[in-house]
Amino acid sequence: MNRPFSPHPYVRLPGLGIDLDASLMGMDEEFITSMGPRVAHAFAEMRTLEAGAIANPDEQRRVGHYWLRAPQLAPDPQLREAILHPLASLREFAAHVHNGRIRAPGGSGFERILLIGIGGSALGPQLLAGALGREAQMPLAFFDNTDPDGMNAVIAGLRCHGLDRTLVLVISKSGGTPETRNGMLVAKAAWEAEGLDFGAHAVAITGNGSQLDHYALEHHFIARFPMEDWIGGRTSVMSTVGLVPAALQGIDIDALLAGAAAMDVETRRESALENPAMTMALAWLHATNGRGAKDMVVLPYKDSLALFPRYLQQLVMESLGKRLDLDGKVVHQGLTVYGNKGSTDQHAYIQQLRDGVDNFFACFIEVRRACAAAEIEVESGVTSGDYLQGFLRGTRKALHESGRRSLLVSIPEVSAFHLGAIIALFERAVSFHASLVRINAYHQPGVEAGKKAAAEFLTLLARTRSALGPTPLGASAIADALGADPSDVHACLNHLAANGRARLTAGATPGDDRFSA
Repeated sequence: MNRPFSPHPYVRLPGLGIDLDASLMGMDEEFITSMGPRVAHAFAEMRTLEAGAIANPDEQRRVGHYWLRAPQLAPDPQLREAILHPLASLREFAAHVHNGRIRAPGGSGFERILLIGIGGSALGPQLLAGALGREAQMPLAFFDNTDPDGMNAVIAGLRCHGLDRTLVLVISKSGGTPETRNGMLVAKAAWEAEGLDFGAHAVAITGNGSQLDHYALEHHFIARFPMEDWIGGRTSVMSTVGLVPAALQGIDIDALLAGAAAMDVETRRESALENPAMTMALAWLHATNGRGAKDMVVLPYKDSLALFPRYLQQLVMESLGKRLDLDGKVVHQGLTVYGNKGSTDQHAYIQQLRDGVDNFFACFIEVRRACAAAEIEVESGVTSGDYLQGFLRGTRKALHESGRRSLLVSIPEVSAFHLGAIIALFERAVSFHASLVRINAYHQPGVEAGKKAAAEFLTLLARTRSALGPTPLGASAIADALGADPSDVHACLNHLAANGRARLTAGATPGDDRFSA
């Protein structure tokens, strides 16, 4: 007798060609039934969010990334116009760059792009470029850190093709993000060293009235596109942040938005096991005991999705990693995300996933169409794509046999439509999961604390440098004079010495080190 094949929970979206298989996550009917009241509350919170309620009380901000792909759902005409007008403008801008109506001052057409941003302002465009921009009309390079060696290497690569033919996109909502500001100044210096007017090569994507907005006006940037305060960096890929560079690359931004909009419709279904995002959120909750007790290892089996785990790392961890719940109770919530592409990284850490500590669940991303071109057979009747599918299925089965849980998200191909859809799927799952565990997914006090601490270090660095003189002193003596922590002062002194701004006489221990101007 044939056994019936009925994996559960399993959500199939025929109109999108996307499936979510949660049958190996260990959720039973008793668990799903017990979650009914919390699920209903999460659906109600989502309705309120999309209707325009304040979602970030710290900053009195709404959350509107869902409106970007369905402007008709924005709660007032001004918001709809704030979506539609920039969309029309960026399309026109990209067309004029492509047809040569917008050119560099010397008459050259723009051929490449340098994108300067950090966090979501870089990760979203990087994901789109890696997945969809391999035959881009205008290839992208990135400054996504404040590492001077890294920026110099990027500039050297761009010089080979001509800085005069490179368009620079500077992306920062406030314009005061230090990493982005530093990158812009490094780029400006490089352009000016070649006698080029930086502003005539630059575009700003920023908040209206921000520091960057004023800078762009003062330096006569080619164009300025707005970033709205109701769009967070980690959900900004379908705003001007992602769409301007995507349109310049020739990526089908209409299909990207359509895929996200189609998934949004599916994830508004108020039946938990017919809604792929709620099914995913419940699976996360069940696997982690509602407290982030296990990590999520994301394994996309496609080279073009290699950056997807990094993208999800920010989306999930910045949204769910919170100290306090909605009642102000200390809960230390979160869901750690890491991963890389299969089958490459099966050779790196699958051994531990199968046989080591059981502190994770896996999320496999399957792309059913193996190759856009005709494949050759590497064995009789077997292609490389067959092997890739075999490694995915074999790895998932091996993990299951070892008692490891896993999800499987299956898409037909890596297209703009399907990438938009799975981005939207995870966005909604994050929102639902936050509701289920009673935290606010849309503020980020931890990030702000890190920025504040960095600013304090820079202030101490300047004070420490000013305290140096010709007489060698130890960190403790300088710290006493400054009223600062000796370990912090020693870190400042080491940094100054390593970069030629102080002299170090090394002692047997850090406490014996002596520094002078």
